[in-house]
Amino acid sequence: MKFLKFLSVGILFGIILVKSEAVSWYRIYEMFRFEALHMHGIIGSAVGVGMLGLFLFKRMGVKDVAGNSIALPQKKKSLIRYLVGGSLFGLGWALAGACPGPMYVLIGTGNYSVVLLIFAALIGTFAYGLVKEKLPH
Repeated sequence: MKFLKFLSVGILFGIILVKSEAVSWYRIYEMFRFEALHMHGIIGSAVGVGMLGLFLFKRMGVKDVAGNSIALPQKKKSLIRYLVGGSLFGLGWALAGACPGPMYVLIGTGNYSVVLLIFAALIGTFAYGLVKEKLPH
């Protein structure tokens, strides 16, 4: 019963992704070719809402469910790791035509060939876990 609210929010989020065409292969193709601002607008507004939310959380002293202050840990400043990681993520996104999160939404829309993409993403994640210690972080 506890997870019912999470399932409900996930289903609602999936419906919003489908209705906004954020899971459309054509919209993703347009984004990577810089032919339309549809996806850039969705991603940009999500970044803006996230920034505003974090600002307000810090300003108002919002706490999590355990009563702890919400704080972001400091990250290492390394340009190369973000360029390489972001480029690999973007390349996979462009080749697959789907971001990892919406892949599950695509299964819900009846696009069962995405199961192959999810399997490949899991294999990639597993491979990264194997070589993570050897990579320059």
